[in-house]
This record gives sequence, C-alpha cells and structure tokens, in this order.
Amino acid sequence: MTDTEQAKALTHVRQIVDQSGTSFRWSMKVLPPDQREAMYALYAFCREVDDVVDEPGDRDAKEQALTAWRAEIDAVYDGAPSRPTGWALTDALRHYDLPKSAFLDVIDGMAMDLSGTMRAPSEADLHRYCDRVAGAVGRLSLPIFGGAGDNAEALATALGEALQYTNILRDLGEDMQLRRLYLPRERLIAHGIESDDPATVLAHPNIGAVCAELAQHALQRFAESAALIAQGDRRRLKPCRVMMAVYRRILDGLEARGWDDPTAPFRLSKPTKAWIALRHGIF
Repeated sequence: MTDTEQAKALTHVRQIVDQSGTSFRWSMKVLPPDQREAMYALYAFCREVDDVVDEPGDRDAKEQALTAWRAEIDAVYDGAPSRPTGWALTDALRHYDLPKSAFLDVIDGMAMDLSGTMRAPSEADLHRYCDRVAGAVGRLSLPIFGGAGDNAEALATALGEALQYTNILRDLGEDMQLRRLYLPRERLIAHGIESDDPATVLAHPNIGAVCAELAQHALQRFAESAALIAQGDRRRLKPCRVMMAVYRRILDGLEARGWDDPTAPFRLSKPTKAWIALRHGIF
C-alpha cells in the first residue's frame, strides 16, 4: 500500500465514522491512534455491509453486493483489496491478528436480514443472528483492544448479545418501517401474540411483557460482561466499558420510559454520551 492509498483509505473510514452518529464512536475516542484507526476500519466495514441491506434496492442486487464483499475480504487477506475500506482493513491486519471468519460471519448476518429469516425469528435464529452481527464484531475488536485474555470469546459473545438486544428494543419503531421484527417467535406466542406482522405485533396489548423479558435477558448479559471485564485488563478494555455503559444507559432509559408504546424513539443526547465516555475512558 502506498502512502497515498493509505491516507485516502484512512480519510474514507474516518468520514464514515464521523457521519454515522454511532454510539461506538465514543468508545473509539478513548483508544490510542493505531487502535483507533483499526477500529475505524472495522466500523466502516460493518457500516458499508449493513448499508447494502438497509438501503433501497433489488434483493438480487443486494445478494450480489454481499457476495462482492466476501470477495473483498478474501482480497484483503491476500493483500490486494479494491475498496478504500479494504485498504484500511489491510493496514489493520498488519498490526492485529483479526480472524477472517469473523468478517464473513458479519456478512452472513446481513444475509439473514435479506432472507426474511429475521421476521419474528426463532430463538435459535435470533441467537445466531446476534452472534454474527454483534459477537463477530467483538471477536474482531478484542484483538485490537487486548486485555481480555482467555475470556475474549466469552466476552465477545456476552457483550455482543447485550448490545444487540438493546438495539432491538430501541429500534422497534424503525425496524417496523422496514417490515422487520426481531422479537423471537417463541416469546410472542407465549404471550398470545400469533402474528408476525410488525405493526400488529407492536400494537398488541401483551407486547410490553415480551419487551420486558428481552430487557431482562440483556441485563443478564451486561452483568456477565461486567464480570468478564473485571477479570481482564480494565485499562485495555476501556472501549468495552464505554460501550457497555452507553448501552446500559439506553436500556435503563427504555425501561424507565416503559413499554406502552415500544415504537416511540429513544436516544441519548451527545453530552450524555460524551460524559459517559469521559467517565469510563479515564478511570
């Protein structure tokens, strides 16, 4: 990679992070420069693959685009990428041992959205989805952070699931507009909700009980994540602590608001996110 290619690639991924408004941006800010650049590349990859599925377009074209991303990951590991994000990932690979399988897991998770599997999925499919779109990101992030030791796999799984369940509960309204519904079928049926139509499900009088159960599962996974972080290097795991604190605050806010209208938008303010990042990024 030439210096010009590297500079363009880093500018590209920084712009994606800056424009995204993601909560993960705050956890990246506590990292040293080399680690931060690697995380920017990883986030840009996740964002671009996710956009393939979320943006309007023909399903066949989207499947072809995901196939192209699989080929790009092969090219990254062969040292010959064709995209700016691919070049940024190649640079990250020079410094960190990132598992190729985890990149492919992320793409496979996006493919589950395209397949229609994730509309009132089974519990098993939901866990598989969370592992691919969130746990796999942890498996890529923790080699960059360091500090998790033998608990890296367990931490990636637990924290990934906690964050993804929180995302699901926060984004019920947005997902409904996309005709998506990530609430597991077994829990819906247990509360007398037979439909898989997002608007019908979210208007059901028993939907609050389903949301409360998912929130409790997320809280359990947050507690497991905190215990695993405590066993590792807290300094190196600052980004995990920041992410966990931000998303735990989101989940607490959702629970305090209640589930009478689970489609109502909920967001933390930028000053709140900044305060959390400062608090957990320093101490």
